Amino acid sequence: MSILAGILLLVNAVYNFVVWPQFWKRVAADPRARDEAGRPTKFYTVHRVLISIALVIAAASAIAGVLMFFIS
Repeated sequence: MSILAGILLLVNAVYNFVVWPQFWKRVAADPRARDEAGRPTKFYTVHRVLISIALVIAAASAIAGVLMFFIS
């Protein structure tokens, strides 16, 4: 059972590390990301925080997935 959990955690981590950086590129290129002066808007800041949290969770998921293999 723990091997299956480890595999699922690693798949989750890989998926998140592939998807979120691509989404970040779209957010950064969005016209709503910067105001007329070129400063980041709330749209940009909120997405930066959300994507950062998602990548931290993905890293924790990857670590937990690897540890699951050592536990079993």
